[in-house]
Amino acid sequence: MEQIAGVDLIKELDVEYIKQNPEELVSIDACVHKIRSMSGFAFIILRTGKYLIQTIYEEGKCINSLDEIRIGSYITAKGYLRLDDRANLGFELSLESFKVLSQPVADYPLNVGHKKIGCGLEANLDNRSVALRNPREKAIFKIQEGVVSGFREFMEKQGFTQVHTPKIVAAGAEGGANIFKLDYFNQDAFLAQSPQFYKQTCVAFFDRVFEIAPVYRAEKHNTSRHLNEYIGLDFEMGYINSMYDIMKMEAAMLKYVIQYLSQHCKYYLEILDAKLPDIDTIPSITFIEALKLINNKDGKSKYDLEPEDEVVLCDYAKEHWRSEFLFITHFPSSKRPFYAMNDKEDSRFALSFDLLFRGLEITTGGQRIHDYHEQVEKMQEMGINPDDLKSYLSIHKYGMPPHGGLGIGLERFVMKLLDLQNVREASMFPRDVHRLEP
Repeated sequence: MEQIAGVDLIKELDVEYIKQNPEELVSIDACVHKIRSMSGFAFIILRTGKYLIQTIYEEGKCINSLDEIRIGSYITAKGYLRLDDRANLGFELSLESFKVLSQPVADYPLNVGHKKIGCGLEANLDNRSVALRNPREKAIFKIQEGVVSGFREFMEKQGFTQVHTPKIVAAGAEGGANIFKLDYFNQDAFLAQSPQFYKQTCVAFFDRVFEIAPVYRAEKHNTSRHLNEYIGLDFEMGYINSMYDIMKMEAAMLKYVIQYLSQHCKYYLEILDAKLPDIDTIPSITFIEALKLINNKDGKSKYDLEPEDEVVLCDYAKEHWRSEFLFITHFPSSKRPFYAMNDKEDSRFALSFDLLFRGLEITTGGQRIHDYHEQVEKMQEMGINPDDLKSYLSIHKYGMPPHGGLGIGLERFVMKLLDLQNVREASMFPRDVHRLEP
C-alpha cells in the first residue's frame, strides 16, 4: 500500500482488509504515545490524528534500536500487519524499521499516555498543547466536529444557506454592558454578541440561513457554564407561522445530529463512555408553568430561570416525559431582546423560548418582529433610540417575511452531551475572564 504524505491510512486498515491482505507491509506516520519495554521486545503505542495503534518491537527483527525513540518522538513506522484481538483496533503492526522525523527536547508535563489525563482543570488548560495529545481529551473535539458536521448537513438538506457574518460590528445585538468594545480606526466598534442582525437581513434574500461562528460576551462570570468566546450554531428562517416552527426545526436537527454521531463517531463515543440521548418529541411548557413546577406559585418574583431551576425542570421532564430536553416558552418580554415579537394575546410575554438539556440552557430562540412600525414601537418602549439602529431597521423598512431563529452554544451542548463538569473542557483553547493563553 502506497503511503501518501500526511494522510492517515488507518481508516483503510480495518480487520476485513487485513484478513484479505495478510502480512502486508505498510508505512504509517505517527507519534510515539507510550512505550512498554519487556525482555527482548516492547509494545510501542503510536498515536495518529485519529487512532492509537499497537506496534511490536522485537530485537533482531527491527533494524532500529529502541534507544532512538522516546515518548513524543514523531516517526514513520514500517511494518507488517497482523490480526490480534487484544490490540486496540483488532490488529497490530510488527515493526520492521522506523525513521525519526523529530524529537522532543523535554518530557511531557502531564500523563498523556494514561486513559484519563488525571490532572486538575487549570493544569490541563495551562498545558493545553500537551493535554490534547491524550486520546480522551482529543475525542471531545472529534465529537464537537461531529456535532458541527451533522448540524451543517441537516441545515443544507433543509434548504438553508450557510453565511459568514461580520464579527466587528457597530452595535450589539443584545444590548447591555456584556459587550467587548474596540477602537476601530478612531471609531467605537464592538465584537459581535450574536449574528442576529445579519441573520435577519439574510432571510430577506436567502429565506433560510445558518452560521457556525464565534460569539463574544463580556460577562464577568467565573462559573462552570460560561465562556467569553464560544461557537454559536445559529439559524434563521422565513415564512414561519409561529415560533413553534422554529422549535420543530430544532428538534428535527438535534435528532439528526444524534443519529449522525452514532453513525460517524462511535469510536470516540466509546473512548468517552458517552451515552447519547434519545429524541422523540421534545416537551414544551410556558415560563409561568415552569415557575409553578419549581414552586414559585405567583410567578411575580422571577423574570428568568436560575441554574438550579433548570436542573429541577430537566429532572421533571426526564421523570414525567422521559425526555432529557425541555422547551420553555413565553418568557417575560421585558427580559428578552427588543427584536423578540410579543405575544399578541398577552404582550407581557414574548414569543421566545429556551431549550434545556440535562439541566442546562443550550438554546435561546423565537419569533422576531418583521413589521417596521411594530419594531420601532418596541424599541421606544424599551428605551432604545431607533436612530441608533437605522441600518438594522432598513431590513424592516424594505420588507421582511415572518421569521424567527435561534442560537445554540456548541460548547454547552457538547459539555452536556459528554457529561463534562465544566464548559471549558469542551473548548479547545477557552477564553474566560481569567484566561487569554495559551
